[in-house]
Amino acid sequence: MGRHSKPDDHDTDLTPASATPSIPEDDSHSADPLGEHAASTGTKPSAGTPRWGRTAFVVLAGIVVLAVVVAVAASCRTAASTPPPLPDRPSPEAAEQEAIIPARPVSDAELAALPSQTTFADMPAAPQDPAPGEEPSGLVLHPRTTVPLYAAPGGPAIAGLPPRQFDADTWVPVIERQPGWDLVLLPGRPNGSSAWLFRTGSAVDEARTPYLLRLNRATFRLDVLRDGVVTHSWTVGIGKPHSPTPAGRAYILASIQDTHPTYSPLVLPLSVHSDTYLTYGGGPGTVGIHTWPTADVYGQQSSDGCIRVPGDALTLLSSEVPLGTPVLIR
Repeated sequence: MGRHSKPDDHDTDLTPASATPSIPEDDSHSADPLGEHAASTGTKPSAGTPRWGRTAFVVLAGIVVLAVVVAVAASCRTAASTPPPLPDRPSPEAAEQEAIIPARPVSDAELAALPSQTTFADMPAAPQDPAPGEEPSGLVLHPRTTVPLYAAPGGPAIAGLPPRQFDADTWVPVIERQPGWDLVLLPGRPNGSSAWLFRTGSAVDEARTPYLLRLNRATFRLDVLRDGVVTHSWTVGIGKPHSPTPAGRAYILASIQDTHPTYSPLVLPLSVHSDTYLTYGGGPGTVGIHTWPTADVYGQQSSDGCIRVPGDALTLLSSEVPLGTPVLIR
């Protein structure tokens, strides 16, 4: 099988204006500086008072007022241009950690007592695939050891997913994701079974397959897509009317070499089962992809549910397409 790809100051004499003397008009006023002028004003002039005192007072007062206005304006601008400090916000990683629903603990003894999710399993209580007609993302997971599967995030464990089956590594496609959890397709009955897997770091490997197999039962066409582009297409045989090839999302479980082939040198078992037969030759009725000795079966409803493909198709699928690759059957 193919392999998965790993992702800022001057002092001034300010004399009041009312005490400022007038300029004398003649010598008589100069000889008697405290005569009629003083009586008429009621104020004794100050001999040393400068004539510009009033003006200086006004100018200085204006300067003071202007300085106050500038200071106030600068303060307002500073306050307006400086935003208030923002509250501390958690990093995206911290926010995700806070949002993760913890998994219920499962002891080794409890895990060993759970049913094993293989092609032989039958678990009617498992959640059903919520979107069986949609193309999966290509994200796939491999448990390095048996890990518990849950009915819902934070819910009870319902099964164990082993690291290997059919003497091959177990790879399951992810069909939904939320913080800390992945909803994966299961290999057992009923078709479309799924369960939640809690991502526990080193216990689960993550990869992405660029491939998708897409079967159109109405046209008998099997397409191979790589990164969303069809690279190969064949006319194939599908299930007969009374034993149809099941619709929905599945995936490639393994590649089994037949040491004594009668119709195909190898078989690629899928994660779906016949809805008509409980067993194929003693097995659990697992639907597979395989070839056939004669070409008259292609383009026909000719099988008991399996997908019969030409020899070159089986060669490419078994050598280039990795385990866990989704198969969308419509």
